[in-house]
Amino acid sequence: MEHYGIISLLPVVCVVALAIITKRTVEPLLFGSVFGFILLEKGGFFSAWLDAVYAVLMDAVTIWIILVCGLFGSLIALLEKSGGAMGFSNIATKFTKNRSSALINTWVLGIIVFVDDYLNALAVGAAMRKVTDKFKVPREFLAFVINSTGAAVCVLIPFSTWSAFMAGQLEANGVVVNGTGTGAYIATIPFILYAWAAVICVPLFAFKIIPVFGPMVKAIKRAEECGENFPPSTAGKAKTLEEQEKRLTVKQNVMDFVIPMLVLAGVTVYTKDMLWGVIIAIATCAALYFPRKLMRFGEFFDNSMAGFKDMLPVLAIIAAAFFLQRANEGLGLTTYVIESVKPLLSGAFLPVVTFIIVSFLTFTTGSFWGIAAIAFPIILPLAQAMDVNIFLVSGAVISAATFGSHSCFYGDAVTLSCSSSQIENIDYAKTVTPLIMVPAALGILLFLIFGLVMS
Repeated sequence: MEHYGIISLLPVVCVVALAIITKRTVEPLLFGSVFGFILLEKGGFFSAWLDAVYAVLMDAVTIWIILVCGLFGSLIALLEKSGGAMGFSNIATKFTKNRSSALINTWVLGIIVFVDDYLNALAVGAAMRKVTDKFKVPREFLAFVINSTGAAVCVLIPFSTWSAFMAGQLEANGVVVNGTGTGAYIATIPFILYAWAAVICVPLFAFKIIPVFGPMVKAIKRAEECGENFPPSTAGKAKTLEEQEKRLTVKQNVMDFVIPMLVLAGVTVYTKDMLWGVIIAIATCAALYFPRKLMRFGEFFDNSMAGFKDMLPVLAIIAAAFFLQRANEGLGLTTYVIESVKPLLSGAFLPVVTFIIVSFLTFTTGSFWGIAAIAFPIILPLAQAMDVNIFLVSGAVISAATFGSHSCFYGDAVTLSCSSSQIENIDYAKTVTPLIMVPAALGILLFLIFGLVMS
């Protein structure tokens, strides 16, 4: 594949710089994608950019994400308006005694909801944000806990969307024969070192064994001393939510939350498609609410549309990130970076260098499965040629994809975690990114040690 050399890095650099300057997300992504097509097509950039927009918006994956995220917004709105979400929060509060237990309960729920990182982000936030609010946990810290148990948990349990994809990659690249990818993936799980570190660090932060640092200290101080759980960028939502709760006159029944969520999880596991799960969960809400007159027919659909509309900012960020990915692909960003570091990919240092470089690519591109699919065919033959443990190197690639999902502030996982926590992506970037560097540093150290010991 061809690439444009160091120029291919410019759109990503522009996106990160503009996001920091403007404290916005969608606009820098759009600018970065347009700038990328200016580099590619010169004067004909606009028509090429529009072609990319059309291609993204007509892509089956994009349509699936729009439907899943939008309808999940509808489901959450129905759960809140029915009083079910509040009923669940009231029950959870009875088992929560202090700030640390609020965070640990959120962490445990995130581990339980391991089927898919989208499901994890949206469901855990809806269930626990009122509980953490009561114990003055800032929404930024809630987002950190939610996203730490997203992809990180999904890759450590061999029955999730992430594990299914990665097992397929191991088969496709000849690590094992067809039909035995899951067994190979299970052998890889002990070496997905970043994911282990990310999951374990949450209780360490929750119990203050590892002290919180950076801008998150200010966020925690704001919540504990001033009672302001929301960051300034979304402080207005706090008053809106309080007004909505005061107007909530229906009896709060926890089963109005639990039954639809169990249906969502069960159908998703059975069909292996969350779109089916969320549609049937919404239908379950109708079956629960209509006979008891919790909602009238028109009110049910008004709430559903309002919830879908609330997800539009999320969908705009995801779509704009896809536009940027198209520009990066045209510029050959991934090819350039991998070719530049190939001389470093040798022997005992292959696992740690793989983790660092692929992490950089997943963070800068916002493409996690895509980068993994590109990296596997390049890295695995090198590992075999150098007689490096194939499962350790596979764990490095999967860890890097997990790091990207955890850290990329304009990626889909962070965007959904922010939506669930009701904060802006830039708030996540400022407060959570420094904390993520702890498991990242542990991942680097562990891959270095394992590479040296197992070489």
